[in-house]
Amino acid sequence: MSARRVRISNDSLNSYGSRVLTAGMNVEQYCRNPVLLYMHERGNVIGYVKDLKSENGEVTGELVFDEASELSKRCKKQYEFGSLRMVSAGIDILELSDAKEHLVQGQTRPTVTKSKLFEVSLVDIGANDDAIVLKRDGTVINLGKDGECLLPLLNNKPQKQKVMDQKMLALQLGLPETADEAAISAKLAELKASKEDADKLRKENETLQLGRITAAVEKAIAEKRIGEDKKQQFIELGKKIGVEDLESTFGAMSPQVKLSAVVGHQGGAPAATTVTYKKLSEVPSEKLEEMRGKQPDEYKRLYKAEYGMECEI
Repeated sequence: MSARRVRISNDSLNSYGSRVLTAGMNVEQYCRNPVLLYMHERGNVIGYVKDLKSENGEVTGELVFDEASELSKRCKKQYEFGSLRMVSAGIDILELSDAKEHLVQGQTRPTVTKSKLFEVSLVDIGANDDAIVLKRDGTVINLGKDGECLLPLLNNKPQKQKVMDQKMLALQLGLPETADEAAISAKLAELKASKEDADKLRKENETLQLGRITAAVEKAIAEKRIGEDKKQQFIELGKKIGVEDLESTFGAMSPQVKLSAVVGHQGGAPAATTVTYKKLSEVPSEKLEEMRGKQPDEYKRLYKAEYGMECEI
């Protein structure tokens, strides 16, 4: 009876919605030990695979039964008779891809673009005519009957759903529902640019506002309305209430005046003479409040002479 060449693997879509690319399958190591198992079970060696070839999008070979066990003899008879005819490959996954060029119609899981063949088995029932066994990160993925597939699902939506999502996005962006992907992408880019411009303007305004607040605080320090040690405290206050309210607050605060010249009297009763002051610091402390209330114009004159600016009472 002439030897039959069997297909071990090919590029077709398997029952779990994935594919194994023949071009990316490394068979060199397997060729050094081309073991043939029964039902992918370690220990159940029934022969080897002869003349393994990887060409034209498929991996093929000839099955040789060693007949060293009753299992091997039985498998050989059933294979020659035709009751056992399915061959399944044990493949170690090295690389997955969900790129469009690696997907075919109906595919729901990534394509195995790089792999390594580690065993071939004679099996009874597979999920389809191209049933295989995959192994990834040490975990076996059986693509045969009742097998569980651990390959991730592709994020593929039906075309109708994609169209509906695109229409909804277009309307949310203020575009007509007929807008294509290019128009939607352009609108998204425009919105992104607008947001970046708005963020830039906001930062510039914040910087300008901080400059105005700092200038108002430094002016208040120069006018002796607040001490230098309170500078940061009032800057933070200005951030909260705004520069206008901060300036109003400073306007309501009296300057801290140092009165160094006090006019005294020697002996007896004071002479009934009128005293003319050149600046505010010459006014005695006990007369300062009286002058402020009864002689506001004089107070303002002396204040200006002392500090070089107008005083609001």
